[in-house]
Amino acid sequence: MKIKKKDAILNAATHLFSVKGFKDTHMAEISKLTGAAEGTIFYHFNNKEELFLTILNEFKESILNEFKKFTEENTFETGLSMTEEMISFYLHMAQSMEDRFLLLHRHDAYELSQTSEPCRQHLEAIYNCMVDMFENAIEQGKKDGSIGDISSRKVAMIIFGMVDGLLRFNTYGLYDAGTLFNELIYACRKILKNDR
Repeated sequence: MKIKKKDAILNAATHLFSVKGFKDTHMAEISKLTGAAEGTIFYHFNNKEELFLTILNEFKESILNEFKKFTEENTFETGLSMTEEMISFYLHMAQSMEDRFLLLHRHDAYELSQTSEPCRQHLEAIYNCMVDMFENAIEQGKKDGSIGDISSRKVAMIIFGMVDGLLRFNTYGLYDAGTLFNELIYACRKILKNDR
């Protein structure tokens, strides 16, 4: 099946933005990589920022769809087990969407968000939807008693920060996050059960 030109542009731009960054990627490179004339790119996207924002929005939608599918296709005994499975699934998803996560971990996106309100809103939406997934699992655990009386949102943010931090080590080739998985789960259990 032949890929649509717009999808080819999005795929090429995602790769280049993730490898080179937003500032150092030029439309001519995207044109060369896809075989689409620059005019064709500008037909689909008004400028490079709009192309970048489209990628961020599609990334958010992909994350939401993947988590929804994951929660619908799996049964969890407790909210604690759901949280642990979410951690594992998040790390798996980061491997399957490597370019998009690398793009998200680059400093360029945050520099752009300082001057572009739409970019800041897209980044916030991405992070909020990921934290929401953990918060929902924690809420479930509080209801079924597998998770202690803790602030669901704050703890979801802490757990997400731990998981995403390990993922960044992995992304930049500093440390294999998989080797710390058991320790990560242990630390999360201690936090979630509110053990003193």
